[in-house]
Amino acid sequence: MKSLPLSALAVVLVATPAMADGSHAIDKPDAVTSAADSSKPMAFDILAAHAHQDGRMVTFRMTTNGLAGSEIPTPAGALGGAAVLSYVWPTSLDPATVGFEGKTGILALAATSHPDFDDTPLYDEDGDGDPTNDGTKWHSHWVVLTPTEACGPGALAVRDIPAGETPRMPATWPGLPIFIDSPGFTPLFDGPEITVTVAFAEPDLITGAAYDGVTAALRVNANVHAPLLCVVDIFDIASNDLSLPGKID
Repeated sequence: MKSLPLSALAVVLVATPAMADGSHAIDKPDAVTSAADSSKPMAFDILAAHAHQDGRMVTFRMTTNGLAGSEIPTPAGALGGAAVLSYVWPTSLDPATVGFEGKTGILALAATSHPDFDDTPLYDEDGDGDPTNDGTKWHSHWVVLTPTEACGPGALAVRDIPAGETPRMPATWPGLPIFIDSPGFTPLFDGPEITVTVAFAEPDLITGAAYDGVTAALRVNANVHAPLLCVVDIFDIASNDLSLPGKID
């Protein structure tokens, strides 16, 4: 991992002035909370995770023990072996809720950074007119996670799409052979807080769904083959056991 330059840190600190009102995850009485742990990277040491529904919109929040978004992966120089850092909210929602083939794994919202590739072809995160060079910028994904022994004992991976199979994918699927969506919901940062607000087509399916908070590192397989994207390190889990104790209210 490497730290963002001071100019970028300044952007992180002032990106969301509207959030500087005590509405962080740590302030919510029904948040999933976790004790600070000095052995973990501070930017990924979770203090609280929260999700709140307002009609079709759900706001996912996470409070960290450091400056959220301040650490990004060290570039590998190629897609094979590329590192991904992420803030993740696993949910109990069926993947079909956001357009994936149903009953295929754990639907999770993720905010990620990965300097070696850009998987948001419809969006120009840095506004420079080139939508293909933005992987370092924090951006959002829906992913479907499944236990994948090929990634290691008990490890998770983003679900692969085997050759020749055409499972249902969301309209903003970026075309990679994995269960990933690039919906364009912008992660916002406010000091220790990261927030992502997402929209759902069927809000009645969302109320009461369970969630958790996770910070993790993933890595693209060195031979860019199945499994394509493995979870290789979990920094913190808000519930400690991935029991999804939070309820979207």
